[in-house]
Amino acid sequence: MNTNVVISLDTRRAKKDGTYPVIMRLGHNAQTTSIPIGISVAAADWDEKKRAIKKSYKGVTSVTRLNNQIEKEKTDAMDIILKLHELGTLQILSITSLKDRITQKEAKDSFLQFASQCVDELVKAHRVGTARSYKGLISVLKEYRKGKDLLFKEITYDFLARFETNHKSKGNGANGLAVYMRTIRAIYNKAIKSGVADKELYPFDDYKIKTAPTEKRALDGEFLKKIIQLDIPVTHLCFNTRNYFIASYMMYGMNFADMAYLEKSSVENGRVRYRRRKTGKLYDIKITPQLESILVHYMQQTPDSKFVFPILKRDSPTLREKDIQWARKRYNKKLKLLASLCGIDSNLTSYVSRHSFATQAMLHDIPLTAISTMLGHSSVKTTEIYLKGLPVNVLDDYNEKILG
Repeated sequence: MNTNVVISLDTRRAKKDGTYPVIMRLGHNAQTTSIPIGISVAAADWDEKKRAIKKSYKGVTSVTRLNNQIEKEKTDAMDIILKLHELGTLQILSITSLKDRITQKEAKDSFLQFASQCVDELVKAHRVGTARSYKGLISVLKEYRKGKDLLFKEITYDFLARFETNHKSKGNGANGLAVYMRTIRAIYNKAIKSGVADKELYPFDDYKIKTAPTEKRALDGEFLKKIIQLDIPVTHLCFNTRNYFIASYMMYGMNFADMAYLEKSSVENGRVRYRRRKTGKLYDIKITPQLESILVHYMQQTPDSKFVFPILKRDSPTLREKDIQWARKRYNKKLKLLASLCGIDSNLTSYVSRHSFATQAMLHDIPLTAISTMLGHSSVKTTEIYLKGLPVNVLDDYNEKILG
């Protein structure tokens, strides 16, 4: 950690009374800046070796208490720095942003301003998709508040309940609301870790985020076979679409963004090794013969690119995010044509391969813990929600066995 705080007397800036300000000298990523703490003494009253005010100082009734106050300022600053380090955001912060965090400038008490700082940090960390979600929430909250700021202490159970009522009164669904609420919760948790918000005021111990059952996304095994076995020429409009779907399915339901960023160097010795962009989880997947033929096709097709699939066209993180959005939109459109070719009535989207992989794993009696690991979930509970339940036809078969 290349960050530290040192108490010092700033002898470069004498006040009119001849005293000098006591400051915290902040060092971060080979840069320094000063943070005043509102105390000033004469040079003769400062012990540079101990970095404290001498006992001879007559400006207060207790020099010990004053030195303790200065030490507390340093301790509080280091506590914020260590929390940011644990959060993994310290190194991507500029020294100015870090100073603002320590002094709680701008973001002090303001949820919206803290959220905006999070957006800037996410963009710097190349997490453009999450940044876009945060910006969407900020926009919705500003509209709901009619331009008025939103303080952390105002985000209570009652506030969340009123926001929920307002959301539903416009005809919006529970799952859209759940996305907003999870984003509010994520930002609030970051604020607690950064020392900006008070943990005792945390509203999500009482307010529970609710979701509604969604349309079945997983494909039945017979339809999966139709897609996998479909004989389709290279010149066909759905050639890449079918290959992307199969590749995703055969790589533990890899999502579209991870496929876009999959590098050729990750394909080696019969395995695919990569880190999921959303969670940082490391995957190590054995390559099947059919998956190998798909990967080889695309790696040979684009010899000058470091990426396997021809999805990313530009260099900057922001433009690459736009490449992914555009390609995913076209992919989902062509998946509907692929569904028609295979006689599939259900809605085929980029998420279906992931849900289908999870459901097929469950139907093949793969342990839930193993499915959770393969999907990259942080807990089995997430996997249980993800799977929701067995398909109706499977339950019908079980019911026949029981009644028979």
